[in-house]
Amino acid sequence: MDKIIVEGGRRLEGEVRISGAKNAALPIMAATLLARGAYTLRNVPSLVDVRTMGEMLRVLGAGVEHHDHSITIDTTGCEAREAPYELVKQMRASICVLGPILARHGVARVSLPGGCAWGPRPVDFHIRAMETLGAKVTLEHGYIVAECERLKGATIHFDTPSVGATENAMMAASLAEGTTTIENAAREPEIGALAGFLRSMGARITGDGTDRIVIDGVDELFAADVEIIPDRIEAGTFMVAAAITGGDVLITGMRTDHCSAVIGKLKETGAEITEEGGGLRVKGPVWARSVNVTTAPYPGFPTDMQAQFMALMSVADSTAVITDTIYADRFAHVPELKRLGARIRVDRNVGVVNGVKRLSGARVMATDLRASAALILAGLVAEGETHVSRVYHIDRGYEKIEKKLAELGARIRRERE
Repeated sequence: MDKIIVEGGRRLEGEVRISGAKNAALPIMAATLLARGAYTLRNVPSLVDVRTMGEMLRVLGAGVEHHDHSITIDTTGCEAREAPYELVKQMRASICVLGPILARHGVARVSLPGGCAWGPRPVDFHIRAMETLGAKVTLEHGYIVAECERLKGATIHFDTPSVGATENAMMAASLAEGTTTIENAAREPEIGALAGFLRSMGARITGDGTDRIVIDGVDELFAADVEIIPDRIEAGTFMVAAAITGGDVLITGMRTDHCSAVIGKLKETGAEITEEGGGLRVKGPVWARSVNVTTAPYPGFPTDMQAQFMALMSVADSTAVITDTIYADRFAHVPELKRLGARIRVDRNVGVVNGVKRLSGARVMATDLRASAALILAGLVAEGETHVSRVYHIDRGYEKIEKKLAELGARIRRERE
């Protein structure tokens, strides 16, 4: 198992290029199951989750080849209907194969992601969407089993916007008979990326980017090629890296329009942010101002940036209140930040951060993907060395983060534990 060691106190300077978005690539890879043929996906990040999804497609009968930052997928021989537990347990996003398999074959058997049940969990949204489209859904030995003659267009209403469930519903409805309307749909850029890909396959979809998406089902879809959009969360993480170190970093390959909420909050901290040469230059403040943040569905401040922003607020000038309205318990990084000297108290879904002038390096443990990033960011400004254990989490969502930070001047390395 690897760990990342960060020696703090280095101001980041230089240029970094953002990779393709994992959260756009995964559902697009799943969507290739909707039609037989050969696909080429470009600007695909080299990540553990992408490789896991590739293995999932192989199990389902596809040919999958990785070429640097592109993937070719041939679904001509895809006849399997089951997504096994051994793969789904590694990545919750695997459930996005449910809609495509069901729509194409009329039956799908997909393992429940680890820890999920019929209770009030996000997986319920996926199940109810398939049922609304006319599928009979049962739970058998830890698997979601869905069956239908052919899915029928219907109105799907989500109680709260869900990116994964919106994606699953869009893919399934693309081959349904009649018109489907998704109310209270997620609006994230990854939804628009998937909708655009489905349209290139022949789907008839309008309204993506709004909370009401309309899909007119078609009888058949066709293989197509696509370029994956940049990763807005990786871009936000590097923006915070520049800000927390008082650095001067040019971030290229990103979409600034996908990062408006993060850019706005960073400007409030005193960071100077300007568009330059097709990229975004971020100059960090001498001492960041404390700023309150409340996460919200897109276009609000993303929950996937909450931990990184908390790291920045840990060394800000006053007190910041960080409220996560998406996940009530997404504060596993707090005890680890406190080991570095951060002053944070949590009450349910609210974190109150009293900024300190300096952090102190220590041994910490990553608990999830974004917590890993937050601890590395904090390590960039902590005195001495910070050892971040269990960084296999970060390899799920950041491509060579230690290499990119090192090229900006950070003293950072990866070692075996």
